[in-house]
Amino acid sequence: MALPRTDTRYLFFTGKGGVGKTSLSCATGLALAEAGKRVLIVSTDPASNLDEVLGVTLGQVPTSVPDAAGLCALNIDPEAAAHAYRERMVAPYRGILPAAAIQSMEEQFSGACTVEIAAFDEFSKLLGDPAATADFEHVIFDTAPTGHTLRLLTLPSAWDEFISSSTGGASCLGPLAGLEKQKALYAATVARLSNPAETTVILVSQPEIASLREAERTRGELAELGIRNQMLAINGLFAAAQTDDAIAAAMSRRAAEALTQMPAELSRLPGCTIPFLPKGTVGLDALRVMAHPETAAPAISSDMPATKLPPGLAGLVDEMACSGHGVVMTMGKGGVGKTSVAAAIAVALARRGGKVVLSTTDPAAHVAATLDGAIPGLSVTRIDPLREVADYTAEVLSKAGKSLDAGGLAMLEEDLRSPCTEEIAVFRAFARTVDEGKDGFVVLDTAPTGHTILLLDAAEAYHREVMRTQGDMPESVRQLLPRLRDPAYTHVLIVTLPEATPVHEAERLQGDLARAGITPYAWVINQSLLASGTADPLLCQRGTCEVPFVRRVADELATRCALIPWLPEAPVGKAGLEQLVH
Repeated sequence: MALPRTDTRYLFFTGKGGVGKTSLSCATGLALAEAGKRVLIVSTDPASNLDEVLGVTLGQVPTSVPDAAGLCALNIDPEAAAHAYRERMVAPYRGILPAAAIQSMEEQFSGACTVEIAAFDEFSKLLGDPAATADFEHVIFDTAPTGHTLRLLTLPSAWDEFISSSTGGASCLGPLAGLEKQKALYAATVARLSNPAETTVILVSQPEIASLREAERTRGELAELGIRNQMLAINGLFAAAQTDDAIAAAMSRRAAEALTQMPAELSRLPGCTIPFLPKGTVGLDALRVMAHPETAAPAISSDMPATKLPPGLAGLVDEMACSGHGVVMTMGKGGVGKTSVAAAIAVALARRGGKVVLSTTDPAAHVAATLDGAIPGLSVTRIDPLREVADYTAEVLSKAGKSLDAGGLAMLEEDLRSPCTEEIAVFRAFARTVDEGKDGFVVLDTAPTGHTILLLDAAEAYHREVMRTQGDMPESVRQLLPRLRDPAYTHVLIVTLPEATPVHEAERLQGDLARAGITPYAWVINQSLLASGTADPLLCQRGTCEVPFVRRVADELATRCALIPWLPEAPVGKAGLEQLVH
C-alpha cells in the first residue's frame, strides 16, 4: 500500500498548500476504516475542502461518510467556533450586567484573535481530551497550509505563557477566567502532540524543490517544538513511460532533480511515495486508487479533446500596466501558483518600465526563492510578523506609555504580550504596503484563501483593537478597504488550477470577496496540461479531465480569464517567470 504507516492513534498531515494533504489524509482514513478501524478525520483548515473530497456535508460534530463504514469526519469552522466561544463567555452575564457592559464584552470577543483561539479551543478538545474522541481508534487531522499550521501548533505555549503572566484579569479576549479553565486541556494537547507513542506528523510534499524546501522548514520547526515523530510522504511522483514527449520528460526530470536535492535531514525520515494518478482525488473511488495505485486503469489515448482555450497572461498585464500604478493581488487556494503568477506579473510590469514592489503576506513566503535574483525596477519585500510585532510594540509603548502610571503601563505591556498583537501588527503592515500603490505598482502574493479572508475581515475589528492599546490609526489603515474596493486602484486576480477542488474553492473565494465589496479583476488558470502540447497518454488523460473546469471558469465565473500551460522549465528566475507571460 502506498499510504503512510499508521502506528499511532493521532495522525497529522501537514505541508505546503496544494500538495495533497486532504486527499492523502482521506485516503489513509478510508483505508483504515476498510481495514475495520473506527476513524475520525478532522480539518483544521479555514478553507477546508474535506466535504468535497469525501462527498458529504460536514459540520462541527462527527458525521458518518456514506459507503465508508467506520469513517467519520468533521470541520472545525473558525467563525462558528468563535461565535460559540463568544457566547459561552458572555452568556453568564446577560441579565446581570447593563446592556452597555454586555456590548463592550461582545466587542472584546470580536477580533481575529478570538477566531483563532476559539478554533484552537475546539482543536484542543479533540486532541487534549481523550473522552472527546473515545469512539474512534484513529484521529486524523488534515491541517491548514504550513504557515497557519505552525501558528496553530505554537499557540499552546504562547497562550499558556500569556495566561501565566497576566495579572490584569482582562485582555482582548475578555475575562481571562475563560482561558484559565483551559490551561490543563492545553497542557494535555501539547503533551499529546509531542508524544511519539501517540502522535505521528506526516509531512506531505510533491516532488518539487519549493515543496520539499517547505517540508524541511516544517520538519525543523516542529522538532524545535518537541514534535519529532515525523514521516515524509512524496505525493504525485511522475515517471515518463516515453522520453520523446517534452512535457513528460521535463516532469520526470524536475521530479528526479528535486528528490536528488532533498535536504539531508528530510531524506532520513521514514516515508512513502504515491505515484502521479491520471484522475483527480475527489470521491471514495478515487481515494481507493490513491491507496492502491496498481488498480488504476491504464491510460491509452494520446489525444487531447478539442476546446477553445482562454488567452495567455500578457493581455491582462498590458491592460493593468496602462494605469501606471496600483495594487495587484493574487489570491486563491494554497499550491495553485499564486507566488509564481505574482512574481511573473511583477517582472512583466517592471520590464514595461514600471516601478514595482513585490511583497507577500504569506507566513510561508516563497517570493524571494521564486524570483532568484535582482530585476531592474523591481524590489522585493516581505511582511515579517516578528519584526512588525517588535516595531508595533515599541511604537505603542513610546506613545502611550509616557502618560501611564506604573499600574497602567503594566496592563498595557500585558496586552501587548498577547498573541493578538501579531494580528494588529501584520494588518498595519499590509495596509502600509497597499498604500505604496499610490506611487507605483505593488504586487501582493497573498496567503492561502482562509488566512487571506481572515486578514481582510480584520478591518472591522482593527479600530477597536487599536483603541484598546491606545495606539494610533494610520491613514493607510483608514484608506485600506476603500482602496481594495476600488477597481481602478486594486486588481484582484484569482489563481486556480483546472481541477475540481481549486476551482470550487476559488468560486467560494469570489463569493467571500463580493460580500466584502471586492470584485475580482480576472481569473488565471495555471499549469494546464490541456494546453501544454503533451502527447503522453497519462498526461493526456489528466488533461482531458481539465475541460469542464476550464469551461466553468472561462464561460461562467470570470469576466476576464487567462490560461497558463504547464511549462517544461520551472517558473524560477527572470527567464523562468517571463515564460508565464505570453
